[in-house]
Amino acid sequence: MTFADKAIKYFSGLKAPEINFNQTEVMNPYSSPEVKKIIREFYLKFYNDDNERIFIIGINPGRFGGGLTGISFTDPVALGEECGIKNNLGNQKELSSKFIYSVANQSGGVKKFFSKVFLTALYPFALIKNGKNYNYYDDKVLAERLKVDIVKNINSQIKFGARKDFAILLGKKNAAYFKALNDEHNFFKKIIIVEHPRYIMQYKLKNIDNYINKYLKAIIT
Repeated sequence: MTFADKAIKYFSGLKAPEINFNQTEVMNPYSSPEVKKIIREFYLKFYNDDNERIFIIGINPGRFGGGLTGISFTDPVALGEECGIKNNLGNQKELSSKFIYSVANQSGGVKKFFSKVFLTALYPFALIKNGKNYNYYDDKVLAERLKVDIVKNINSQIKFGARKDFAILLGKKNAAYFKALNDEHNFFKKIIIVEHPRYIMQYKLKNIDNYINKYLKAIIT
């Protein structure tokens, strides 16, 4: 099976759990027939080979990005305009998606970018609380409850075809949580930590070129 075959099978089969925790809701785009179609088209277009990829691992999908499209750090606009995949998911834009596709274009375009890297998240479902994005680590009890699912998620996705020499973790809190898991399970030999795209776009926009270059250097490490 190719990287694409494994990814399509995994994501198309994901079922959202009932977490029943502190008014936290789970969004599962993977149950949607349109998202299943998008997943198939996306992975067959960019990952239909046996090559290993550098894993770039985020927190959990945002409700206007991967939580909607099923593709990490990819909002409906980027899916259509950057990836060439038509969809009927609206015209929502996400800051993280905008940054990631700026990196992709600076790396030589999306085709070259996806031939080297795989974008994903420690927890595969978007988490919502009070109508806003919620991070798995925002509550220590929640982070502990999700640990088994997070380990299972990473173990499953590594089998798609991960480079094991290093992975890139987005965000310091996300990386700190994952480091403990990586020390225990030996997913990757090394972890490279970079600032999260949303943080960059919200607070460091004036220096965006420096952060794009930091991502590009991490990819070619």
